[in-house]
Amino acid sequence: MKRKYLPAILMLTAGLVASIIMTLLHYEISKMLVILLITLVVFYSLGSLFRYFLDTFEAQNEEKSLDEGEVIEKDPDSEEVDLEEAEAATGEDINE
Repeated sequence: MKRKYLPAILMLTAGLVASIIMTLLHYEISKMLVILLITLVVFYSLGSLFRYFLDTFEAQNEEKSLDEGEVIEKDPDSEEVDLEEAEAATGEDINE
């Protein structure tokens, strides 16, 4: 789908912002790596959750739109007429 890379993009963007801020604030490398790892894991999880909800909503919308278009009911009488027309067209008895 179109949202396949959404978690990765969100995670990498958050990691970039966090890295720039931590570099400007002169964090130690060991502290920076721990914070960056936590940031990447949290934002990947949030992105995956966001993508799951978007896919679920899209599936529900597609299902609803298909259900709205398929409401066609036939009368039992019209079914008999269709069988008679088919028999007349082919010359054979369909019920046999």
